Amino acid sequence: MNKLNSVFLFLVALIMFSGCMSNEVLDVNQSIADNSWAYAKSLKATVEVKAANQPYQIRFRLRHTTDYRYANLYVMVHLKGNGLQKSTRYQFKLAKADGEWLGQGSGDIYTNTFPLLSNFRFPKAGKYEIEIEQNMRDNPLLGISDIGLSISKQQ
Repeated sequence: MNKLNSVFLFLVALIMFSGCMSNEVLDVNQSIADNSWAYAKSLKATVEVKAANQPYQIRFRLRHTTDYRYANLYVMVHLKGNGLQKSTRYQFKLAKADGEWLGQGSGDIYTNTFPLLSNFRFPKAGKYEIEIEQNMRDNPLLGISDIGLSISKQQ
């Protein structure tokens, strides 16, 4: 085997090994039909926790259009399972005071990722359900194109 083949095989093995070592436990996205996020269209996901002593990072992802009318967004996050029942209201800033959008923009769509819980430890191993619902006065809330949730193991 020549040196080039050895290097190629090493790189392939390294890529495969790094994919197996991913800290991502859950990654879900939900498109919002007609960019109208209704109260009834919450994002629901189930995660299976294998070790209660493992710390996790839980994040909320949002994509909105420039048609979104507000500088902030309120959401309710419900976490339940194995005796845990926790609901928290979050406020996320989407624009500066002068109206300039925060996050990463591409055309008329902006993407933001917000931390929900950092260094969070589930009380027991088992299945947990996480639900995220919009908590604004408008129903439906216009200008929201996608919502998502990711849970990863923290080191």
